[in-house]
Amino acid sequence: MNSPIRLVAVNVAKPKHLAEHRGQTVVSGIAKLPVTADHLWLDLLNLEGDGQADLTAHGGPDKAVYAYPSEHLPSWTAELGQEELGPAPFGENLTTAGATEDRVCIGDRWYWGDAVLEVTQPRAPCFKLAIHRNRGDSGRLLRQSGRCGWYLRVLEPGQVPVAGPVLVVPHAMAATVTAAHRALWSRETAVEALEALLAVEPLALEWKMALASRLSY
Repeated sequence: MNSPIRLVAVNVAKPKHLAEHRGQTVVSGIAKLPVTADHLWLDLLNLEGDGQADLTAHGGPDKAVYAYPSEHLPSWTAELGQEELGPAPFGENLTTAGATEDRVCIGDRWYWGDAVLEVTQPRAPCFKLAIHRNRGDSGRLLRQSGRCGWYLRVLEPGQVPVAGPVLVVPHAMAATVTAAHRALWSRETAVEALEALLAVEPLALEWKMALASRLSY
């Protein structure tokens, strides 16, 4: 196993009113807050107390838990010109320490309490992040920087300790979250790199379909 990943915070929220946007009421679970309980139940779709509003774009088995590295927060503080980013600044369930996108790999298995999770894909932000951060360019900055975080599916539900730790078993193919992110967003990605990522079985179907569409051009 790799070195444990430390949990800086575990964050949840049920969907609620976020804003009025283009004449429509926006409901979202992105404005998460740290939990104070010692343990939570993690099922196949959500941490206890968490939820998503638009299940066509968020949540589901391949995006049950969203993790974001605390290592990125100082850079965001400087770039966004904000002294305090607030809790769960990117709507993450797990604010982590000890690994970033260039070390975390698709298919890595995370052992957290009684639960087992698997890294599935990078995060591709929608317009709700811009509303949450009150910055219209938040999504663009996240994509361009590659500081995207990653989603995990739940292979085995169970009780999870809010204080952690999370123990990691690396996937054999070592396809990093950074590589998967660049493969979708960079126009310079080689065909061979796209094909290699498509061969990584745990990669989420949503991401595979997006990469496959690039090969069809």
